[in-house]
Parts: sequence; C-alpha cells; structure tokens
Amino acid sequence: MSNTLTTLARKSVQELTPYQSARRIGGTGDIWLNANEAPDSGHYSLDCSRLNRYPEFQPASVINGYANYAGVKPEQVLTTRGADEAIELLIRTFCEPGEDSILINPPTYGMYAISAETCGVNIVRQDLDANFDPDYDAIKAQLDTVNIVFLCAPNNPTGNLLNTDKLTDLLIAATDKALIVCDEAYIEFCPEASQVLLLQDFDNLVILRTLSKAFALASLRCGFALANETVIGLLSKVIAPYPVPEPVAQIASQALTESGIAVMQARVKQLNGMRSAFIDELNQLQGINKVFPATGNYVLVQFNDGQKVFSLLGEQGIVLRDFNSKVRLENCIRITLGSAAEMNTTLVALKSVLS
Repeated sequence: MSNTLTTLARKSVQELTPYQSARRIGGTGDIWLNANEAPDSGHYSLDCSRLNRYPEFQPASVINGYANYAGVKPEQVLTTRGADEAIELLIRTFCEPGEDSILINPPTYGMYAISAETCGVNIVRQDLDANFDPDYDAIKAQLDTVNIVFLCAPNNPTGNLLNTDKLTDLLIAATDKALIVCDEAYIEFCPEASQVLLLQDFDNLVILRTLSKAFALASLRCGFALANETVIGLLSKVIAPYPVPEPVAQIASQALTESGIAVMQARVKQLNGMRSAFIDELNQLQGINKVFPATGNYVLVQFNDGQKVFSLLGEQGIVLRDFNSKVRLENCIRITLGSAAEMNTTLVALKSVLS
C-alpha cells in the first residue's frame, strides 16, 4: 500500500531530498553550534484570553513595528512563517510549475532549491565567482530565462555581502524580466550592508528578513518580505489565511518595541565582538586552510581535515555544521557563535584536536 501511495505523489516530490535542517540531522551533545541560533532567549509576556479566536491575517502591531524598524511603509511588509515561507510564496506566486525557473548562486542557502523542486519549478545554478561573490554579469546574461534571482547576503554559509552598485545594475537589467530577491536573514550583524534603501527605486526588488537570528526568536518562526505594494498584494493572495498565530504576534510585537530592539542590538554587539576574538584565535591555529569572511553570527572554516575535526568535536559534545559535501566547500565546517563559555570550550577543543 505504501508504494502505491508514493506513486500518487508528484514525481518532483518522490525524488526530492528534503532540506537537512539542524534539527533533522540531529546530533548529541551539550553545545549546539550548528543552526545559527542565538545563545540566549528574551523574556516575554503572553495574554491567552484570545486563543479561542482565529488571529489577524497580518497583525497591525507586527506589521507597523517591523515597518518602523526596517524604515519602510507598512504596505511594503508581509509577515510570514519564517523567511522560508516567503521563499516558497515567491516561487508559487511568480513561477509556473514545469515552465519557469529561478536562479540561485551556490554554495548558498539550500531552501531556495528545495522550495523550487517542491513546486516543480526549474533551477538555474550560477556558481559564485572565485571570491564567493555573485557573478553579476553571468546572472544578467540569464535574465531572459528566469523569473526570480535569489541572492543571500550575508551569504549562508560563506558570509559574503552584495555590492550595491552591481546590484543596482542588475536590478536595472532585470526590469520587467525578473524579481531580484535579497535574503537578509543575518543583516542585523552588519546593518550597514542592507539593500533596503533600494526598495524606493526598484519595484522588482524583494528583501527577506527574520526574527530567528539576531532577535533570538528562532522557535517563533516569524519572518518578513519587504517589497513594493503590488508584490505584497500578490503574495497576500497565495499565503495561508491565518499565517501568524496569536502568540507569535504578541511576542514579535514585544520584540519590535524600542526596548526589544535595544536588547537585540546589545546582543549583536556582544556576538560581533566574540566573533572577532574567535577569528583571531582561529588564525593562530595550525591545520586551518581558510577562515571565510564572517559577517553573520557564524564563522565558516576550511580545515585541512574537516571530517576529523567534525567527528572529534562531536565526540566531545560540540555539535557543528558539516559542509564537506557541498560544492567548493570541502573540509568546511560552519561554527555558530554561542555563549562566551561555549566558544571558549570549542576553542579549547579545536586546539586539542589541531595540536
């Protein structure tokens, strides 16, 4: 019976390898540095008096709070179940299954490809250049064949950012041809690199954001799409009828208050300082081939023997993210910035393994 049910599924789903999230991969240990989560969690209050009611479609407190924070109009904001839902919504809204294509720039975040495959949409892969930056000229040459271009900055996992001038040229070239989507999930760790100001001039730009990283609310699954009003209106036709649970709206609203943003910014300052100190220590160790530019709450490191490092640290209860199987990332491990104690323990372990 199970084989029969499998054949009833769409072929693209039958052949799909699901996204290997940190929780899906699992692991054992006391120090979890594999999912780019914040090392702490804030304190929030919850009013349960309306849990019997369906929530607002787009809670005004969340939309207005994020619009004010991001410096855009409320009409330019859609809140989603994590930025992951926004990725899928864009593909479902702007791509015909079996006909249209998206363009991705590997190595990069895996959900762009997974969402396209799930929706039966083709994928054009344009590798990052030798410096792991987008190859803007190569992307422009393919704009007649794709509907959406996904750019991740800071790129997960390499940490690279976007060149605003080259992005501007790409947006001009893509006018009336394709959407350019900039995934800024980690932008709070380098806010000066945000492309949000370009929304004023380009209707084909979409920016994705999340509360999962710097705001330390990964379990909340609250993300945002920032775009012109027409794009937001189209996405609103496709999104589920009640996409924001009431508890999520309450907590997100509190996180987006002046005091909540101040807490986030203090967290970012602390983590960025820890990142610099951690990289300084890494650069003094033997057995490391490269430390990638770090602009988010993680550091990608290429070891001489990444499998050995990953395995031996795992035996010590330190769970990291192995990227060895990804193209051009042989022997690479991504290390999330945890607490000061966790980073110290990890550094001691690395020194022991690499000595």
